[in-house]
Amino acid sequence: MTHILILEDDRNSMEALEKILMEYSEDICVHTASSYREAKDLLDADIQYGIFLLDVNLGGENREDIGGIIFAREIREQFRYTFTPIVMVTSVGAMEMQAYRELHCYQYIMKPFWPEQVKEVVRKVLEKERQDKKKESPSVVVKKDGVNYQVKCEDIRYIEAIPRGIRIHMKKEDWNVPYVTLKQILMKVPDGMFLQCHRMFAVNRREVEYYDTVNRIVKLKDCKDIVEIGVTYKSEIGRLIGG
Repeated sequence: MTHILILEDDRNSMEALEKILMEYSEDICVHTASSYREAKDLLDADIQYGIFLLDVNLGGENREDIGGIIFAREIREQFRYTFTPIVMVTSVGAMEMQAYRELHCYQYIMKPFWPEQVKEVVRKVLEKERQDKKKESPSVVVKKDGVNYQVKCEDIRYIEAIPRGIRIHMKKEDWNVPYVTLKQILMKVPDGMFLQCHRMFAVNRREVEYYDTVNRIVKLKDCKDIVEIGVTYKSEIGRLIGG
């Protein structure tokens, strides 16, 4: 099931988009918001969205309003939505170009839009999603008890440096891997997937619920462990989450 969030203040346009998407596939669940506040509440809900359709202008006749772009910035501030497709819906040409440059939007749809145009955009996004799922999950080979094991990177929550080795904290168990440094293991995992937040810790970005740079901790999803943020890493992480 793909969850799609629509932010559109014009009711006719919103209902048209919702109808097009629901007719396109039974595997699509549409969530609608007519204001920035409603959209923010939906973004904070426990839902993983696969596509965002955002009206650039939320101010009615006020063409200077860029509420949709402001909301798109908030989406991009969340690591889980770093690469999620954002489609801007607009009748103002200059605004969608601003969104393109700033927010790496997937595409834009000009009003008035045609049903086939919307369906084609969604088709491309869902097709890419299916292709990504078919790809083999990246893994790393580690030696434990003298035996080489292939560990899927997606199963790793965080990695901890310990005396004479590392400890890999996974979703179901923890493994101690001797004679490997944190630096060495980070060279083996996919670039950008893990973030070193302390000289002793590196976290899987996909497993992060939030970064608290004030208290210098990383809260992980569905995990009681609290990972520290080192003093020398605090400013860099602050820049990352601040966009």
